[in-house]
Amino acid sequence: MDTDKNKKNAVAFYKMAYEGDPTKAVELYVGDQYIQHNPDVADGLKGFIDYFNRMQKEYPEKSIKFLRVIGEGDLVALHTHQIWPGNDQYVTMDFFRFNENGKIVEHWDAIQQVPKEMAHGNGVV
Repeated sequence: MDTDKNKKNAVAFYKMAYEGDPTKAVELYVGDQYIQHNPDVADGLKGFIDYFNRMQKEYPEKSIKFLRVIGEGDLVALHTHQIWPGNDQYVTMDFFRFNENGKIVEHWDAIQQVPKEMAHGNGVV
């Protein structure tokens, strides 16, 4: 398992899909199956492609910044800061599982909206 390569591929995959080309992202980085755990995205390759095509059509001006990339074994975690129209901001953690061929086969995520006020000055990103 090449964890460093998986980390680079996870970033490339997510960036490509997020910026509007989920079909190419799937072709390059995903295995024959794709198990989805996000409740808003249908399972499988088509569900992923349809979701990101819809997000690009509805929100073409969104942006993403990769804050941290952590890998261990067949798992890679991406910590991101996303800005959507109207300065609607989110912090996300996406987890990808890779198969023995270095292809993504499973995804989990946790999403938190950046609050307007916090009990500390540390921020959330």
